[in-house]
Amino acid sequence: MSDNKLSGLPFDPEQMIAMHKMFMQNHPGFLDYQFEVVEISGRKASMRLPYNEKFVGDRATGSIHGGIITLLMDTAGGLCSMASIGKMTALATLDLRMDYLRPTTRGLDIIAEVECYHLTNTASFVRGIAYEEGEEKHAVAHMAAAFMLNTKGPELVNKPRFSDVDGGK
Repeated sequence: MSDNKLSGLPFDPEQMIAMHKMFMQNHPGFLDYQFEVVEISGRKASMRLPYNEKFVGDRATGSIHGGIITLLMDTAGGLCSMASIGKMTALATLDLRMDYLRPTTRGLDIIAEVECYHLTNTASFVRGIAYEEGEEKHAVAHMAAAFMLNTKGPELVNKPRFSDVDGGK
């Protein structure tokens, strides 16, 4: 993750790094997943899941289990939501729809690219794709989700109130 990819954010990139560390340290299992922030810009975020045999759902093909891809997409959606409002805040997944398009390939990392396409004072709406890292973005899954902003949860920096979030007005 390079600083120049984070320079367009309305908040300090070090806060985003701190948020990522909070996910890793405070949510069971995140350290094992080794999700990596690839890029954050405006209303978009992308994360990588390095290939790991522990997450294989089909031993014959080496395809990653769909639940792990769902977790990657959900996490990237939350990251994208925070980038979109320009504030770090606790949030909750209200709705998440996953469509699995094809199995993954043994040994290839998975990239989740998510964008926020609508924002209100209390919710963000995101969509994205997961694909295998390589030359072409041949999707393995598609996601659409909604996140409630400013929920009860760990204080990530200076926890804002609902009225502190500008829904893009």
